[in-house]
Amino acid sequence: MTSHGPVMPIWSCGGCDLPWPCPTRRRELRAEYADAPVSLALYLGAYLIQATEDMPWAPAGTLHRRFIGWTRQRPEVQQRSTAVAPAEPDWHDRHQAV
Repeated sequence: MTSHGPVMPIWSCGGCDLPWPCPTRRRELRAEYADAPVSLALYLGAYLIQATEDMPWAPAGTLHRRFIGWTRQRPEVQQRSTAVAPAEPDWHDRHQAV
């Protein structure tokens, strides 16, 4: 069980005090719902409805991005090496008469 649950009605994270869902909880949710992205959006949509009731002053677009918008984005990819393997000579180079 995670310690990164929502603290209502202020919707901060109980684990790190960031706005919920915090980056840690987002990673956990992505892993939990890896094979069910629509279910993840529905789950978070229910929280979005609760949050709009608790925070009527918050702009709807901001809350949508916070609760649901991030689910359609790809997770951050770790930096890969920029080293490039040497290219294979093409057919013309291999068969050129010397």
